[in-house]
Amino acid sequence: MVCGQIVLSMTFTVKGYMKVPLEELATIEEQLNEHIQNTRNEVGCIEFRVEQSSKNKCIFNVFEMFVDKDAFVLHQDRVKTDSWGSLTENVKRVYKVEELGTN
Repeated sequence: MVCGQIVLSMTFTVKGYMKVPLEELATIEEQLNEHIQNTRNEVGCIEFRVEQSSKNKCIFNVFEMFVDKDAFVLHQDRVKTDSWGSLTENVKRVYKVEELGTN
C-alpha cells in the first residue's frame, strides 16, 4: 500500500519477517491493522506492508519504505512509545535494511 506520492532521491527500505510466539498470535492479529494504519499515516512513509504467511500463521512478511533514514528512525521512536512496541517485545524480527537512490 502506497502511503503518499513523493518525489525522492533516496529511500530507506526494510524487508524481512516477524516471527510471533504462538501464545501471542491472537493479540498481534487483533492489533496489527491499527499499527499498519498508524505507520502509513506517518510523515515520510512511502509504503508499509505486513502480511501473514499462508504457510505459517506465526510468520508475518514485512516491507517498509520511508523517504530517508530519519523518517525510519522517527517511525521506530513512535513504535517504542506506543502499545505496539510493548505488545511485540517477544516477537523475533529478521530484517534487511537498505538505503537506496531512486534516480
